[in-house]
Amino acid sequence: MISVASLNKSIRNGSRTVDILKGIDFTIPQGQFAAIMGSSGSGKSTLLGLLAGLDTPSSGEVHLAGTAISYLPEDQLAQVRGRTIGFVFQSYQLIPTLTALENVLLPHELNADPKLPGGSQKDGLARSRQLLTSVGLEDRMDHYPVQLSGGEQQRVALARAFVLRPPIVLADEPTGNLDTVNGAAVLNLLLNLNKTEGTTLVLVTHDPVLASYADRRITLRDGLILSDELTPTLA
Repeated sequence: MISVASLNKSIRNGSRTVDILKGIDFTIPQGQFAAIMGSSGSGKSTLLGLLAGLDTPSSGEVHLAGTAISYLPEDQLAQVRGRTIGFVFQSYQLIPTLTALENVLLPHELNADPKLPGGSQKDGLARSRQLLTSVGLEDRMDHYPVQLSGGEQQRVALARAFVLRPPIVLADEPTGNLDTVNGAAVLNLLLNLNKTEGTTLVLVTHDPVLASYADRRITLRDGLILSDELTPTLA
């Protein structure tokens, strides 16, 4: 489902070049939950941005569901990204002028094909309501982000990421801005949605407890893969 080959990312800092990622290679099969770990500055967030098509590598390739995305024109990349990836941001990234329901529905309105099954606005509304109910927000659908707690906003973000039934969901420190109780609740919801929807899940974290729930842990250090291992139950 995700394939990365000889992936390098460098940036210019004044007169010198800084290598952020250095020849990254891995493949993540369909349905696997992989945690990308590493300390601050290890390159994990940069790697997630490359997987999402939000950044372009200096060299190497990223394939998502069989499509090479790294050097696609922006219009084609936007189409692939919109229909293939659900993204969960650490800072929620909800639109403040839209209700919870409208925030969840937005990707469907922007990317769904009304000619395909499940693509109509009626289908999108039903799907959005079902997801918000599944994350315990059936009574908060008409509330705006400012009226929701941090945990509730992140649950809206989770529902939004799954609304188009994407084959891949990427999450960047999805519990990083939450307290312990809300963080655990959001993690459980993310895992439940991952299992029920059958998606491939890639989660970036520096938290070993959070990573312990993954099927696989990929640890970065200084832009290189330090280790890549299955959890003991699957090894």
